[in-house]
Amino acid sequence: MVFWQLTINAQDPARLARFWAEALGFSPAPPATPDTPWNRHYRSRLGDRTAFEDRIFDPEGLRPPIWFQPTSEAAPGPNRLHLDLYPTERDASLPQPRLVEIVDTRVAELVALGASVDHRVSSDDPEDPYYWVVMHDPEGNEFCVS
Repeated sequence: MVFWQLTINAQDPARLARFWAEALGFSPAPPATPDTPWNRHYRSRLGDRTAFEDRIFDPEGLRPPIWFQPTSEAAPGPNRLHLDLYPTERDASLPQPRLVEIVDTRVAELVALGASVDHRVSSDDPEDPYYWVVMHDPEGNEFCVS
């Protein structure tokens, strides 16, 4: 298996790192456990600092870290890759009104952090109900909440 991190170009890496840390429940410091080569690498790079300004980490050390790479250029167009956030945990047993309530609550929290809503997509087809919200982070990167 190959270890990997997600790298996102950012005009203001610190701002995006703060936003996404809140959105994902990540931390700006690498976790102490599990004691993997990757986590040791980043803990050693911290030096005397307690946290990074441009990187975020899963506090459980199970998911890939994210680095916000500085760039002076705005995003050239639509994302070719985006994140989908699932506050519903993809629980198919949720009734449609409850699913919408959970998603809209998370959307409101993300808007308060600086995200914006692009549009909503839904179907109340009893055979395949769905609901998601297309959003943009503070630099305009698209993501979805479902």
